[in-house]
Amino acid sequence: MENTEDIFYKKILVESGNEVLFMFRFFRNIFRWDFEGNEFIRQCYMIGYRSFPLVAITGFIVGFVMTLQSEPTMKEFGAVSFIPRMVAISLVREICPVIIALICAGKMASGIGAELGSMKVTEQIDAMEVSGGNPIQYLVVTRILACICMVPILTVVAEGLGLLGSYAGMNVSGKVSAVLYFHKVFTGITFGDLIPAFIKTIFFGFAIGFVGCYKGYNSDRGTESVGIAANSAVVSSSLWIIVIDAIAVQLTSALGY
Repeated sequence: MENTEDIFYKKILVESGNEVLFMFRFFRNIFRWDFEGNEFIRQCYMIGYRSFPLVAITGFIVGFVMTLQSEPTMKEFGAVSFIPRMVAISLVREICPVIIALICAGKMASGIGAELGSMKVTEQIDAMEVSGGNPIQYLVVTRILACICMVPILTVVAEGLGLLGSYAGMNVSGKVSAVLYFHKVFTGITFGDLIPAFIKTIFFGFAIGFVGCYKGYNSDRGTESVGIAANSAVVSSSLWIIVIDAIAVQLTSALGY
C-alpha cells in the first residue's frame, strides 16, 4: 500500500514526464511545411492586440506612481535629477517585464487554457485528429509562438508608456522639459539593460503559451475541467515567470550586466 508521500511524488514525476513529451511534440511541429500562418496571425491579434489597452494603462500608471513615490526621498538627498535614470532602468530591467508578464499570464494563459479545455470537453480536438488534422500544429504551435512574439512587444510598449507616465509624474510638482527628461533617460540606459530584459520576455512568453496550451489540451472531460484548466494555467505560468526571472537575474549578474 503506497503512502500519501509516494503517491504525491509519483504524480509529480508523471506530470513532469507528460510536460516534457508535450514540449517535444511542440518543437517537432514548429518547422513543418504546413505551418498555419493565418491562424498564427489571428492568434497574435487575439492575444496581443486585445491585451494592448490593459498593458498600456498598466505601464503608464507604473511609471507615474514610481516617480511620485521616489521623488520625496530623492529630494532629501538632493538627487532629483537622478529620478529619470533610476525609473528608466527599473522599468526596463525588472518592473515592466515581470508585471506585464504576470498580466499576460492572467489574460493569455487563462484564455488559452479555457479555450482548449472547452475544445477538449466538446471533443473538437478528437474530431480534428480523426479527420486527419494536426491539433498540435493548428492549436498549440500557433498559440505558443504568438505568445513568444507578443509578450516582448507588449513589454516594450509598456516601458515606453511607463517613461511617459514618469515624465508626467515629474511635472506634477515641478516643470521639466521633455527634451531634458528623455535626454537623462537615454543617457542612463545601455544595451546591457535592454538586451537581457528583452531575452527574458521571450522566455516569459514561451512559459505563458506553453502552460496555457498544456493545461487546456490535457484537461479532463467534464465542464468543471475547463475552469480548473484556466485557473491552473494562470497559477503555473505565474510561478514559472517568477522562477525564470530569478534565474535570469542570477545569470545577468554573473555575466556582469
